[in-house]
Amino acid sequence: MKRNKSFAVIGLGRFGTSVARTLSRLGYEVLAIDTEEERVQQVADEVTHTYIADTTDENSLKALGIRNFDVVVVAIGEDIQANVLTTLLLKDLGVKYIVAKARNELHGKMLAKIGADRVVYPERDMGQRVAHNLVSTNVLDYIELSPDLSLIEPALPAAWWAKH
Repeated sequence: MKRNKSFAVIGLGRFGTSVARTLSRLGYEVLAIDTEEERVQQVADEVTHTYIADTTDENSLKALGIRNFDVVVVAIGEDIQANVLTTLLLKDLGVKYIVAKARNELHGKMLAKIGADRVVYPERDMGQRVAHNLVSTNVLDYIELSPDLSLIEPALPAAWWAKH
């Protein structure tokens, strides 16, 4: 039997909390980490494990067994230095797959150079999705994967419903 992927989410602001809750609802093991006890308490009943930790401290990351998680999401948004240092430490510790939140293009370039496997721009990406949905009445959803590749979920005309 194949084991479910396990996720660690570092930084429990709006984005990190949303990622952690959604992954947990989908049935995945989720470790939620933040430096603020209040943020950790807000998700404690909804995820598998929580921990209050400074992830810019290598010993804290080791104590968490962070390298045993399949995916680690660095969702630290306000403190760019903590975001970068955490990403660098995760890479050095041998984390399999790192997703890091970037605030802007330069921050994203830095994250990619130090080893983030995927860099996300939540505000930009959601803004693009909303804009496409507003102007395209026949598009249900739009996700830009790269400048050259997008996923589009089209709305089907009613006449096509239940056709085989």
